[in-house]
Formats: sequence, C-alpha cells, structure tokens
Amino acid sequence: MSLQVHTIVSMPFAENTYLVWRPEQPDALVIDPGFEPDAILDFLAEHGLKPAAILNTHGHADHIGGNEALKAAFPSAPLLIGVNDAPLLTDADLNLSAPFGVPIVSPPADTLLREGDAIEFAGIRLEVLDIPGHSPGHIVFVHRAEPCIVFGGDVLFRGSIGRTDFPGGSAPVLLQGIRTKLFILPPDTVVYSGHGPVTTVGHEKRTNPYVSA
Repeated sequence: MSLQVHTIVSMPFAENTYLVWRPEQPDALVIDPGFEPDAILDFLAEHGLKPAAILNTHGHADHIGGNEALKAAFPSAPLLIGVNDAPLLTDADLNLSAPFGVPIVSPPADTLLREGDAIEFAGIRLEVLDIPGHSPGHIVFVHRAEPCIVFGGDVLFRGSIGRTDFPGGSAPVLLQGIRTKLFILPPDTVVYSGHGPVTTVGHEKRTNPYVSA
C-alpha cells in the first residue's frame, strides 16, 4: 500500500519533520525531528504509532533538535545518520546551534549510513544517497516506488537549493550531487524537502534557476 506522509513544521526555522508509515503498520519513520518534538509525540500518540527509527538527513540543529526527546520517549528506536555528519550530533558548534545562541546536542547515532546502503523499518525500504555540499555528510533517502519518493533534507528545494555557506559546505559539490544523483531519477519523483513545499524532480530540472544544465 502507498506510504502515508505527514509533515510537522517546526519553528523557528520552518523545518519539515516527516512522519512516514504504511496504513497497515503500527510503527513509523520519523525523519529529521525538529525543535517541536511535543508535536511529533502527540501525533504519534493520536494515531497509535511508535517510531521504528529516527532518521537524520544531516546534523544541523534544526533537523536534530527533537532527537533527544524522541530517544527519551522511545529508547529502542535506533537513530541513523550519514557517517560524515555523525560528529555534528554531539557538538553544538558543528551543528550550528551554539552560533545561533541555542546550544543543543543529540544522542549519538546508533547506525552510520553510507552511499548505497539500504535500510528497512516499518515495512518501508529506503536507499541512501550521499549528497554533501550543504553539510559535510548530508544524505537523502530514496523510496523506489510508483512514483519514486525522496526525503531530501536541505539538498533541493522548490525553486532553490540548500545553503552552501556553512562550515563544510560547497556549492559545486552540492550541484554535482543534485545533477548526478537526483536528476537521474524519474521526472515524477516526489521530493519532500527539509523546508518549504513538496516538489518533483521534473519540475526542478525544468525551472530551478540554481541547477541549470
């Protein structure tokens, strides 16, 4: 059956947390829990869901702010992140929370992910693509179905791309990753971005001014 995807927008950075589940399953994926974990926990409780895993596309504070609360409530749910962003979880300077005046850290990851890995939780299989440039070890999660779905963090937005002026960022590296890894996916691939509305690969290939051919 098709995936159910619910978005919780966490302030102050309007970050998208995604809860993903299959209707017949009692558990869900929590992707990039932001600074409003109570809203995540309330939604899970209201729908009778438990997190099967907590997935981080990258280690910036607005995408990991809810990790600690989720792990405290569900300690058996593993926390997964790309191997090269793992240091950001436990360092408030690296995850950019200290420079913004709200230092936070996350529990360390239970599993480190690399390009080509495949994971399966809650009956949902995801493939891992390594697309750095916004952060040193940014990854995206791809669900190959009809249509294909990408949970893309801060790589590709509707009409924009992730910032590359943070430590470890690189515009050429990010653009190369988008062109060679995302833009080869089917045009109807749905991209759930870390901020802003949903988009598709085809729409961004045609219109995104930052990723011209």
